[in-house]
Amino acid sequence: MNLQKQIIDELKVKPSIVPKEEIRISVDFLKKYMLAHEFFNGYVLGISGGQDSTLAGKLAQMAVDELNEDRGTKKYRFIAVKLPYGVQSDAEDVDDALQFIQPSVTYEVNIKPAVDASIASLEKAGIEISDFTKGNEKARERMKAQYSIAATNGCVVLGTDHAAEAITGFFTKYGDGASDIVPIFRLNKRQGRLLLKELGCPEHLYTKIPTADLEDDRPMLPDEVALGVSYEEIDDYLEGKEVSDEAKNTIEALYRKSMHKRHLPVNVFDDFWK
Repeated sequence: MNLQKQIIDELKVKPSIVPKEEIRISVDFLKKYMLAHEFFNGYVLGISGGQDSTLAGKLAQMAVDELNEDRGTKKYRFIAVKLPYGVQSDAEDVDDALQFIQPSVTYEVNIKPAVDASIASLEKAGIEISDFTKGNEKARERMKAQYSIAATNGCVVLGTDHAAEAITGFFTKYGDGASDIVPIFRLNKRQGRLLLKELGCPEHLYTKIPTADLEDDRPMLPDEVALGVSYEEIDDYLEGKEVSDEAKNTIEALYRKSMHKRHLPVNVFDDFWK
């Protein structure tokens, strides 16, 4: 089996989708998970104003709304969390995403004091943190806040991991890569856009340039610049299409380099790196 097919099989990407069907698959998945774990009351997710969290958040809200209606209860909730570091440059997009999702509850937790305190503690110990590493601190602080909110409310933390992100390892280990359930796993970037379009999402939220926006020195750095390959090429690769040798080599190098991110902590019986 060649590596492209191996990756496609691993990430469960379809060459084409019917958006309505995929929406139903994700919503039913989220509903079944709640019903299988009656001690949980809903889902928590940080909303960044980008495509992935907007989609995952909308699917979660649909799931809890349907559960409440099906069971004649108000038990289930989707908790959206605004998690700026200081002032977020695209805060209007976050508000637009929340208006589209209509979450049961919304919290705002500014992570700047916690991140800055962590950096100061490390520097006091003589550990100099790069701007890139500080970006990982931000991602992990955001996830820590989400888990605290989830624990307080008896909820589960959603992840926004999808195939185009997973293949490249473009997430922070134990930051945005940490979660309990990933409803958009199997979709690539363009497929996620199709679901949002089907759901009536404001177009600017899924056509905006994707950015993790974690680095102070390079604010709003586009994902595709950081990766060195476009999402169109990544999506083509994941759909089994031919891409340029340059794109193929870049994608496969990123996949190999990031294998540790897609694996649980390694034990003596693991041989995934061989």
